[in-house]
Amino acid sequence: MRRRMWTESGLAAVTAVLAVVTAVDAEWVEWLFGVDPDGGSGALELGLVVALAVVSLVLAALARRHRLAARRPQPA
Repeated sequence: MRRRMWTESGLAAVTAVLAVVTAVDAEWVEWLFGVDPDGGSGALELGLVVALAVVSLVLAALARRHRLAARRPQPA
């Protein structure tokens, strides 16, 4: 249970950092893949920011749930 909580916490942090990096400088997508799929409109980058933020929030909520479950006393 602890390993799962730490994995979810770590992935939540990574996705949050990627969301912030994408919001600040969205050009990394074009640079990394060498294509501009949205034709310069920024729609892909906006979608990435939203998706990464949602994934980060979900992972953080799951990590919190597992942390609270691990703290709860187990029935005998």
